[in-house]
Amino acid sequence: MERHTLMIDEPFLLGFESPADAGNRKQSMFLAEIKDSDGRRYLRIETPVVPLEDFDAEKCLRINLMQRVAYLAVGDLDGTPYIKLCENMAYSTLNEQELEYVINTMAPFADRIEKALEPDGDIA
Repeated sequence: MERHTLMIDEPFLLGFESPADAGNRKQSMFLAEIKDSDGRRYLRIETPVVPLEDFDAEKCLRINLMQRVAYLAVGDLDGTPYIKLCENMAYSTLNEQELEYVINTMAPFADRIEKALEPDGDIA
């Protein structure tokens, strides 16, 4: 995490931009702590991809089936429903190498989806 400059540094929430597309673009990444019903703690990594209206739910489910790291979900961004790429990592097994691997896998993948659907802009 030392190589990322934080845009958001609040209790239980960090935000930064990760390079994508050989450094020509950036992908906003957010890390937050979440707990399950048993009290186990997880680090959620998420990145907004495109507004939901630009994407088909069936495509999301097909992409999820093929993904080995992360999954597509819907969440609001400034009141607009967005497709987000997310991963939940248990603190009990979390280490820096695995976290960097997940970030370095998610950011370029999310950016490729974004470029395919929003070729004129880098919205996330």
